Amino acid sequence: MHADIIGDVHGCYDELLALFKKLGYDIENGIPHHPEGRKPIFIGDITDRGPHSLKTVELVYDMVIKKKIADYVPGNHCNKLYRYFLGNKVQVKHGLETTVAEYESLAANKQMEIKDKFTTLYEQAPLYLVLPELQAIIAHAGIREDLIGRQDKKTATFVLYGDITGEKHEDGRPVRRDWAQDYKGANWIVYGHTPVKQPRVVNKTINIDTGCVFGNQLTAFRLPEETTESVPSDQPYVEEKFSYFD
Repeated sequence: MHADIIGDVHGCYDELLALFKKLGYDIENGIPHHPEGRKPIFIGDITDRGPHSLKTVELVYDMVIKKKIADYVPGNHCNKLYRYFLGNKVQVKHGLETTVAEYESLAANKQMEIKDKFTTLYEQAPLYLVLPELQAIIAHAGIREDLIGRQDKKTATFVLYGDITGEKHEDGRPVRRDWAQDYKGANWIVYGHTPVKQPRVVNKTINIDTGCVFGNQLTAFRLPEETTESVPSDQPYVEEKFSYFD
């Protein structure tokens, strides 16, 4: 198995297609295919904040559910959009408002189609992926070694939100422990969630959310090669959104 794990897209559809092209994929009828059969894996947070969340949903749905040529694990923004589509009471802010605005601009039949596609995508997704053949675990915000193999609420919270303490910084960001510093495992843990300016490798973990939606770049981590590829963002650069970890 050869895989290309793609960091948080956040509706940056044009950059996603540019990344696929840089990775050697052919775009046929709007769907990326790699001539050597490499498998893309989306690391979550495919929507919100960026300009084309719904086009991104449709592309990921087609690749994962319809064509079965890609995998996807959900992120916290995916979880919130899912709860919104279920009719749960969620706050339409922190990026969700951009996806909802796109959604509300659609005709009723198209709204139903998008809702069905995303709901199916989310409900069929694993919380995280364990890939023994690549010696890798793919989890949106990472996973602590003692949680690997578990599917309980504590694990779900960690995978979706990171190692949060329950406290908040003055600017409203949640306080997170730098769990990667304590990881001693032999498998790669590939994650995103917290924007960093360059892919961040700590022990055998790599954060590939390089803040495309905040104007930096969109990154993929290639296995088994253990290499990264990135394309520049078309979005405005927002310095303060990047990680406070070194």
